[in-house]
Amino acid sequence: MDSASDTAPASAVTDSTEAADAVGPRLSRTLRLLDRREPLVAHIVEWVGIGIIEGRLAPGDILSSVDLAKQFKSSRTPVREALMLLEQEGLIEMRARRRPQVAAPSLQQVQDIYQVRQNLLALGARLVVQRATDAEIDDVEHRVKEMRRLADTGQVDDYFWAHVDLQEMLMGIAGNSTLKQILDSLALRTLVLRHRSLEQPGRLQASVEDQERLLRAYQDRDGDLAAVLMAGSTLSSLRAIERWLTRQD
Repeated sequence: MDSASDTAPASAVTDSTEAADAVGPRLSRTLRLLDRREPLVAHIVEWVGIGIIEGRLAPGDILSSVDLAKQFKSSRTPVREALMLLEQEGLIEMRARRRPQVAAPSLQQVQDIYQVRQNLLALGARLVVQRATDAEIDDVEHRVKEMRRLADTGQVDDYFWAHVDLQEMLMGIAGNSTLKQILDSLALRTLVLRHRSLEQPGRLQASVEDQERLLRAYQDRDGDLAAVLMAGSTLSSLRAIERWLTRQD
């Protein structure tokens, strides 16, 4: 985005505020915000984080701590704390003598993240097959059917958050706390990339078809197939992000 514009447009502010009200609790849960941050800091993190994830705040956009303090009717201290947390999570960049801005991931950074993510999720899929109860697989089926409806009606944001919820549920079923901890450590930066992937032409339908194939593997109790399908789905997401980054360049 052109650096001549210091902050996001007013429409982005309004839309992102509404989005934060709807999906903020998911973000707070993912980052355990309320366990380690005061509510106002958590709210600012939710607002900025969701704006970046859903694309209302674009790579290179400036984040004015003064404007954010005015918007949230606070001092600049909680704003600075929120921005520092977002920097730790890889969503924004804070450099000396420059205002914070939305991070622009490099191709190498994205590939490194997805190389790790691909293998972790494949392991998770195997564990789901081993450990899921019939009732839990029925719940997965219900969720995938709803995701099909969202995909068929082109609801990218709603599909995305349904996918996030499904994956969180699956990793809970997998029951490996170390695996979940590592995935959670990549949480925010992967959420941004996953949303960008789903925005690309044809990706929404491809994604839901991947989930339907994975569901059948879970139902058939085929751990090897589930792992291969999960790895393939993650690789397809990476390829879509690579194409997006190429166009940005």
